[in-house]
Amino acid sequence: MSAATTAPEVQEIRTRSGRMIAVRPVSPADEPLLAEFFDRVSDEDRRFRFLTAHKHLSHEQLVPMVEVDHFRTESFIAFDEATDTVIGHAMLACDNPLDTGEVAVAVCQNWRGKGVGWALLDVLAEAGARRGLRRVIAIEDRENHAAIDLEREKGFVPHAVEGDATLVMLEKLLR
Repeated sequence: MSAATTAPEVQEIRTRSGRMIAVRPVSPADEPLLAEFFDRVSDEDRRFRFLTAHKHLSHEQLVPMVEVDHFRTESFIAFDEATDTVIGHAMLACDNPLDTGEVAVAVCQNWRGKGVGWALLDVLAEAGARRGLRRVIAIEDRENHAAIDLEREKGFVPHAVEGDATLVMLEKLLR
C-alpha cells in the first residue's frame, strides 16, 4: 500500500492545560472541515494568520493547506477528542534546500489559552527536525502579542523584518 492510500497517522497530544487533542496530517478531503474551522476563528485571529482580512476562505485559499506533499509542506489539523471538532490548524512550509521552514498556527477562539497553539508549535518543530531543517520561522503582525509571546516562550527569537515595520520574524534554531 502506498503512502498516498494509507490513513494519516493520528497523534494524541496533551496540551499545556492537560487537555487531550488529536493531531493528524490533513488530506484533500479535509477541505470542508478546514473551511468550517476558519469560519469559527475570530476575525482578528484570521487576519493575524493570513496577514489580511478574510471573512471566509475560498477554495483557492484552502487548496494549499490541504493539497500538500507531506514533505516540503506539511499541514496538520487538531481535533477535540471529546467532540471530534476541529480546534486548530498548523502548517510547515520548507524552502528548497530544506534549511528553513515557515510555521503558522491558528486556534479557534473557544480553545485559545488552553495550550493548543503551544502543542502545535511542538508538532511543527518536531516535523521540521525530522526533515533536517536548521531552523523554523514565524512571520507575525507586531500587534499579535499572544502569538509573539507564545513563540518567545517556545524558544523563538524575534527579529525585525526589513522594509516592513508592521511585521516581526521569530526564529527557532533546531540544530
